[in-house]
Amino acid sequence: MAKACRFCANQLMSRWKNIVGLNVSIGAFVGKYPHAFEIFTHPCRRNLCCRITDKLKELVEEEECVVREFEVDAVRRVKKLLLMSRKGVLNVHALRLMRKELGLPEDFRDSVLAKYTSEFRLVDLETLELVDGDDDERLSVAKVEEWREVEYREKWLSEFETNYAFPINLPTGFKIEKGFREELRNWQRVPYLKPYERKEISRSVERFEKRVVAVIHELLSLTVEKMVEVERLAHFRKDLGIEVNLREVILKHPGIFYVSTKGSTQTLFLREAYSKGCLIEPNPVYSVRRKMLDLVLLEKRHSKELLQSCEEERDVEVRYDEDWEGERDGDWILPILEK
Repeated sequence: MAKACRFCANQLMSRWKNIVGLNVSIGAFVGKYPHAFEIFTHPCRRNLCCRITDKLKELVEEEECVVREFEVDAVRRVKKLLLMSRKGVLNVHALRLMRKELGLPEDFRDSVLAKYTSEFRLVDLETLELVDGDDDERLSVAKVEEWREVEYREKWLSEFETNYAFPINLPTGFKIEKGFREELRNWQRVPYLKPYERKEISRSVERFEKRVVAVIHELLSLTVEKMVEVERLAHFRKDLGIEVNLREVILKHPGIFYVSTKGSTQTLFLREAYSKGCLIEPNPVYSVRRKMLDLVLLEKRHSKELLQSCEEERDVEVRYDEDWEGERDGDWILPILEK
């Protein structure tokens, strides 16, 4: 990932505004986060440029190392997705779009898919297939089923109440209308085909939609941050059998899912996995990304100390000559058109 932070100096950051979903200028954005981005004047061309700070660079490299270290966990996630798919296959493009959410490295096709041939295999350039003969029944247990087991044993609830139930955490201030509780109670008891079951899907609309909720719930549980962009989730619709109006189903269950609409993207969160904005059960990949977020959220606080440290670094840097091409290993250096 550190290598991906280097770009050609003639590529303008302003062109990225729509791509990354910003509603402000690139110049205003990078200027707001001095702990993450360093703005400087090109020594030869004299135009305003930007690169990531050393602190952020270290965290990018740390994330890359953590992803490699916990590669086996990522393999398990991919395998569970294949087990959940209707025909035991997944579109590689969909995996590529969701590689960060699944904790996969940038080069996952070569470093993961081609390496674990006993788990899955590439049928062609864009189709990943599950290898038969897996006897680990634990992979076919959904996260919500583990929760049900705890509810059944620790809270002494009947099997009738817990067999098909989901954890419900209604948002603060949610208006409970007349009949809502009874309707929710009845929905909790509706039987459905569970995510890893390969039987014929019921034609009942209610049961079909509940299975879709279960599949989305399980997919979110498999991500390292229990969140995914709705647009990326849509690429799994065919393989996972969730060919319905995703937004409509998600919005019908505010006690299970939360949709953030910040910026120009819609991000889906698993509500039960978070408390006060943080993951309840953090993992190493999430933890390093949280450190990145904390660095960015500093905004301009402690910027005087940051400026002083940058000036000290420049004092010991080798002077640039006329052949300077604007690159240092691992740096993100781009000219800024907008201020």
